[in-house]
Amino acid sequence: MVSFGDSEFVKKVASVTQASYQHGWDERNGGNVSLRLTDEDVADFDDVSEVKETLDLGFDASALAGSYFLVTGTGRYFRNVIDQPNLDLGLVKITADGQHADLLWGYEDGAKPTSEFPSHLMSHIERLKVDPSHRVVMHCHPTNVIALSFTQDLDEREITRLLWKMQAESLVVFPEGIGIIPYMTPGTNEIGAATSQKMADFRTVIWPHHGIFGTGADVDEAFGLIETVEKAATIYSQICAQGGNIKQEITDDQLRQLADAFGVTANPEYLPETSKL
Repeated sequence: MVSFGDSEFVKKVASVTQASYQHGWDERNGGNVSLRLTDEDVADFDDVSEVKETLDLGFDASALAGSYFLVTGTGRYFRNVIDQPNLDLGLVKITADGQHADLLWGYEDGAKPTSEFPSHLMSHIERLKVDPSHRVVMHCHPTNVIALSFTQDLDEREITRLLWKMQAESLVVFPEGIGIIPYMTPGTNEIGAATSQKMADFRTVIWPHHGIFGTGADVDEAFGLIETVEKAATIYSQICAQGGNIKQEITDDQLRQLADAFGVTANPEYLPETSKL
């Protein structure tokens, strides 16, 4: 029998949840991940053909009807996923009416998808409009990104430019910048809708005083995006800890040179083509 539990998809999600926990981004049951799969991805597995349970989504996901998602469970600890993926992960398929999801594998002790699953689905819908290769939404609580949301104005342009200037990799990895929503109650469709609106322009959205949403074509890309944002925020935290006296910085001209060298297009609203701001 070819079991979905032995698939590379399960192994990859279990690996990234462990890495995120080790980074200190997912205390207790914080954080969630969803990976979109196709018919082809699941075709060879013997244990995903039977519907074990039909779950109410509380959201119209008809734009994703027929899509499969491997998603972390609500109330589950990232540190445990690697040892018990069949309990903490579930493979679901969005039903034709978009109001439900059929559970095909996992959640063997009765778990349900993360409470943020509607927010994930909204972001999946929006990112697929921009990038058909999109597959992953990841939410976690990076310490220094959260700290930044307390000390800085919640201005997308200013925070993007601050993070771009903290390390050369930032502009290369997130040239479009960082999206930010106002503080909102997590686990609601309202925060999901606000996040998905930002996903039209950004692959990363900060939830102030809470965490971050990152997206990508695969698990590594989404994780690496968040990792780069957090590294830049950590460097800024270290600068502040050393007194905050910046004696030299990456200039706007150097940012433009980086963009040219790596073939990326920096958001022109945040980095004009000339030196005049």
